[in-house]
Amino acid sequence: MKLVECVPNFSEGRNRSIVDEIVSAISKVPTVKILDVEMDENHNRSVVTFLSDATTAVEAAFNGIKKAGELIDLNHHRGEHPRFGASDVIPFVPISNVTMKECVDLALKLGKRVGEELGIPVYMYGEAALVESRRNLENIRTKSFQFEQLKDAIGTDQWKPDFGPQRLGGAGASIIGARDFLIAYNVNLNTTDLETGKKIARALRAKDGGLTFVKSLAFFLKDKNKVQISMNLTNFRKTPIYRAYELVKLEALRYGISVAESEIVGLTPLDAIVESASFYLQMNSFNPGQILETKMWGE
Repeated sequence: MKLVECVPNFSEGRNRSIVDEIVSAISKVPTVKILDVEMDENHNRSVVTFLSDATTAVEAAFNGIKKAGELIDLNHHRGEHPRFGASDVIPFVPISNVTMKECVDLALKLGKRVGEELGIPVYMYGEAALVESRRNLENIRTKSFQFEQLKDAIGTDQWKPDFGPQRLGGAGASIIGARDFLIAYNVNLNTTDLETGKKIARALRAKDGGLTFVKSLAFFLKDKNKVQISMNLTNFRKTPIYRAYELVKLEALRYGISVAESEIVGLTPLDAIVESASFYLQMNSFNPGQILETKMWGE
């Protein structure tokens, strides 16, 4: 079987019933297995991870986008995380017997359907980008350029969508693409100083001279009364979790700040956790073959 992972991000993290309806719409496709649903109240955002046969992945994602467009109005949405649309970012990830090219084809098929059938503007990104400047997500949607700014800019040539109308409704726009596996990793700091958090996030970001394969932003979490360094690790083998964590800790120390906790949003490969455990326990000769469950699963 050709297996594809899809990780749609929806702009709703406070109303459980809305998220449940979106997940139900996705899971109506028989071959879909919902792996994880993460809701974040501060970001007002949910991340759904599902596995599907490649032949039905587009249908499942389309169902979720359609339902989100019916239930979420970006004109009344507020949250810490940047967003373009009710269904904000929808990436396809190759898992088993599927090439990246096939995931690109799925993303393009979905983008065309969403634009034509739902009337939602679509921007293609990652390996599925049709415009080179849109390959990196951070070149499309930022903290200072999101739904509100896109409403004014979408009529220009620069912001003409790849699919769909050149106007925004309450569902906003969707960013659809294909990429390799990504780990969403956050570190919360014992401070309320967002400006210092922004300096730390800048020191981490690859595009600002930080760690390769790291994208980072700083947010203030009202419920925790702390600043969060939110990261996307786009290649955990070349920039592992522990290295990103240690740099956050090191940069925080220069401002007299300590780390309160860290968290992984959504799912992560076992290898990423094993690598971090090996680092902190100094188990330099450890290998995944020593993991009981690995032997039990026959891998």
